[in-house]
Amino acid sequence: MSGNYARQLVETLAAQGVRRIYGLVGDSLNPVVDAVRRSDDIEWVHVHNEESAAFAAGAESLITGGLAVCAASCGPGNTHLIQGLYDAHRNGAKVLAIASHIPSQMIGSSFFQETHPEQIFGECSGYCEMVNSAEQGAKVLHGAIQSTMAGNGVSVLVMPGDLAAEDAVDVPALGSTIVPAAGVVKPDPAQVDDLARAINDADTVTFMVGAGAAGARDDVLALARRLNAPVGHSLGGKEIIQHDNPHDVGMSGLLGYGGLQKAMDDADLFIMIGTDFPYTDFLPTKNVAQIDANAANLGRRTTVAHPVHGDVGETVRALLPLVAEKTDDSFLVKMLRHHERQLEHVIEAYTSGIEDKTPIHPEYVARVLDELADDDAVFTVDTGMCNVWAARYITPNGRRRVLGSWRHGTMANALPHAIGAQGPDRDRQVISMSGDGGLSMLLGELLTVRRNGLPVKTIVFNNSSLGMVKLEMLVEGMPDFGTDQDDVDYAAVASALGMRSVRITDPTRLREQLADALAFDGPVLVDVVTDADALSIPPEISLEQVAGFTKASVRTVLDGGVGKMVELARTNLRNIPRP
Repeated sequence: MSGNYARQLVETLAAQGVRRIYGLVGDSLNPVVDAVRRSDDIEWVHVHNEESAAFAAGAESLITGGLAVCAASCGPGNTHLIQGLYDAHRNGAKVLAIASHIPSQMIGSSFFQETHPEQIFGECSGYCEMVNSAEQGAKVLHGAIQSTMAGNGVSVLVMPGDLAAEDAVDVPALGSTIVPAAGVVKPDPAQVDDLARAINDADTVTFMVGAGAAGARDDVLALARRLNAPVGHSLGGKEIIQHDNPHDVGMSGLLGYGGLQKAMDDADLFIMIGTDFPYTDFLPTKNVAQIDANAANLGRRTTVAHPVHGDVGETVRALLPLVAEKTDDSFLVKMLRHHERQLEHVIEAYTSGIEDKTPIHPEYVARVLDELADDDAVFTVDTGMCNVWAARYITPNGRRRVLGSWRHGTMANALPHAIGAQGPDRDRQVISMSGDGGLSMLLGELLTVRRNGLPVKTIVFNNSSLGMVKLEMLVEGMPDFGTDQDDVDYAAVASALGMRSVRITDPTRLREQLADALAFDGPVLVDVVTDADALSIPPEISLEQVAGFTKASVRTVLDGGVGKMVELARTNLRNIPRP
C-alpha cells in the first residue's frame, strides 16, 4: 500500500462503492480532504454545518441501502456532527463518520479544541474507536465499515490529524469482503405456538404495523385476510402497509387519524408487528402481542403477554398454518365504517372551499403537492407540523419514499436529508417539506443545493410560527409563548443566494405555481405563506377547556385533513368480502 493512511482510507471507501463524503473542511481533516481531491471515484460534498453532513449521509444510506460517509474536523466540528449522527443511528442507517481529532501527542493536555470523541459519540453509534497508529487504524477502518454494514448503526472512526498523514500499512482485515447483514431471525416455535393459540382464542384481532415489516407486506396482509383483522400502522410503517390495503384503519398517536385507536381498544387481541411505537398512552395494556426481530423492543412500551422474537416475515409465515380462519367479518366491517366516518367528518372542514382562503391552508398545500409529485418521488419531512401533513396527505404507492426524523425528532432535518437523497440519483424527484422554523436553522444548506446543482424542490410551509410547539403548549393548557417568528420572505432569500424561487400567497394560483416549480430542471425553493392556526385547536373548544383534554381529546385536536385516505376507506367498504 502506497501513500498515507488518509489515502488508504479513501481508497478503501471507494472500493466499497462510496461515491460521496459529506463534510466541512478543517485543519485536522486536511489529509482526508486532500486524499479525496486525488480520488477519481469520490467527491467531496461541502455542507455548511456538520450536522447536515450526517443527516445527508443517513438519508443517502436509507435510499440506497448502502454505505454512506460523513466527516468533521476536531472539537466543534465533531460536536456539530453529533445531531445528525443521532438521527442516522436511530433510523438504522449504514453510516461511517470520520471524526478527526487534535494531534495525538496533545490529547489529554487541554489543547485547543480538545474534546473526547469516543465519549461524545458513544451513545449515537454502534462502533466508535480511535486510531492510534496507521496499522491499527487500518484494522479499525475494516471494523467500522463491517459493523455499520452489519446493521449495528452508525460507526465512528476517530482519527488524529497527524496519524492521517502516516504511511499506510497493509493489514489482512482490509482484504476481507464486507458482508451486509442479510440473515433473518427465525422465531422460537414455542413463542409462535403461544401466539397462534392467543389468535385462535380471540374473536377479534387488530394489527399495528411498523417499519420492521419491510419486505413482509404480502405476508402480513395474508394473515390479516385470514383473521379479518383491521390493519393500522405507525408513521414508520405507513409507506410499507398503507397503500392498496383493504383492511386499512389509519394511524394512532398525536399524528394519528381514522379508526386505529378504536380498533386497538376494542379488539380481543392487539398485535404490534415490527413496531416499537413509543407513545404508551395510546397503546392497550390488555392481551397484547408483539413481533419484533429486535428482542430489546419486546414489552418495553406496554404489557405484552405474547412476545415473539423473530423476523416479521418468518414469524407470520410460521403462524399462517397454525391459525384458524375467522369467517366472521363483522368486527372488521365495523372498524372500517368507523374509520370512514372519522375521516368523513373532517373532510368538509379541511377540504371544502379552501381553494380561495388566505392565508393558504397547509392541508391544501400538502394535498396538491401529493397530487403533483412523481409516483416515485422521495419526500423528506421536517419535524413538527410538516409531520402531520406528510402523515395525512402523502399517498404511498410502493414506489415513493418518505424520510423524516421519526425516532430522533429533531428540527431542520428535511433539507439536509434531501441533499443526501438526491445525491445518488439526480433524475429522481426529491421534495423537501420544510417548516420555516426548521429551514431557518440550517438555511445555509440552500447554498449546498445550489452549488452542487441538486434539483431538490424545497417547499417551505411558512406560517411564521413553531406550530407543533404552539399546539403542545395549548394541549398543556398554556398560552403559547415564544412560538411566533418574524415573517420572512424565504423566496427572496433563495433568490439572493442565486436559486430559482417563488413565493405563493394566492391559493387560486397554488396548483399552477407548484406544478411549474416541480417541472423545473434544477433546484427551486417554493415559499408558501400558510395559516399559522391550522389544526391548533377545534373552533368549539375554548382555551380554558384545553387543560382538561383527555387522550381522546388530544386526538381530536389533530383530527383534521386526510387527503386521499378517505377515498381508500370508501373503496375498502365497498369491496369488503362478505361470508
